[in-house]
Amino acid sequence: MQIPTVALVLYPHFSMFHVAVPQAVFSVMPDGVPIFNLQIVSVDGQLQHTEDRVTIVPDGGLALLESADIIVIPGWHELDCLPTTALIDALTRAHKRGAMVVGLCYGAYALAYSGLLDNKEAATHWMAEADFTQRFPTIQLNTNALYVESDHIVTSAGTAAALDCCLYIVRSCYGTKIANKVARILVVPPHREGGQAQFIAQPVPSSTPDIEVNRLLEHLRENLHQQYSIAELAERLFMSRRTFTRYFNKATGMSFGKWLVGARLQRSLELLESTTLSVEKIAEMVGFNTATSFRQHFNQRFQVSPTSWRKTFSGN
Repeated sequence: MQIPTVALVLYPHFSMFHVAVPQAVFSVMPDGVPIFNLQIVSVDGQLQHTEDRVTIVPDGGLALLESADIIVIPGWHELDCLPTTALIDALTRAHKRGAMVVGLCYGAYALAYSGLLDNKEAATHWMAEADFTQRFPTIQLNTNALYVESDHIVTSAGTAAALDCCLYIVRSCYGTKIANKVARILVVPPHREGGQAQFIAQPVPSSTPDIEVNRLLEHLRENLHQQYSIAELAERLFMSRRTFTRYFNKATGMSFGKWLVGARLQRSLELLESTTLSVEKIAEMVGFNTATSFRQHFNQRFQVSPTSWRKTFSGN
């Protein structure tokens, strides 16, 4: 059986880290023999220099893409910079003949500029969400997935998610058993639950320009275990329910219900990461009526269970 050829494309001022991830995965020999033929490709066939002035000697230029089974763009140096016409043409031809084309992290930009992602689903680093959506309105950006495959085109979220994506490709080529061996050699989990939502900071407003609202928020944060109604809180501030709703939204930028759920979930993260309290006890302490309700809200927000979060982030 002929092993798949992976072409790892270097571009000017590339990041060594972004290249090192696929290079490591596709170079692993789980049973003492290579399972991929890894080739380093530069856009012009010449020496390529990293952003930190490390020089890499490629195996050749874009002609190597003509016979590659998998083509990987590991990141992208400038989000405003379009790929060369030669690279776009090479990627387009490769995809048409059935090669898998991969954009890791900001590498999705190179594929988007080439037109390969038009009307398809894609992923990229969450920090580029607004920019990517504005530049490429015809692409359906999945803002939570660690990686996405659409029409034999694979894109991934940021840095570490590139590792998940490369292991997915190994699994697609060789199955779970080999992918697990590769993951074991690299000392990483073969598959991670959830998506980027676990790693995106979405802070709940802790203070506002309004003194009265700040006092209320402080009280709520110190007493999350209690149950609240808008009518009760409106009366506390000598307002009608309607006025309170408008007042709170103007001060915090969100509804009272959304703020309260966010504050409870934020406190639950601290407890999951720093204590060994049961999920049921944490649910009670942060004010969810039941552990089931807590799990539902948690999974909806972070795309993983409280137990999975604790396994990933707890130091206990």
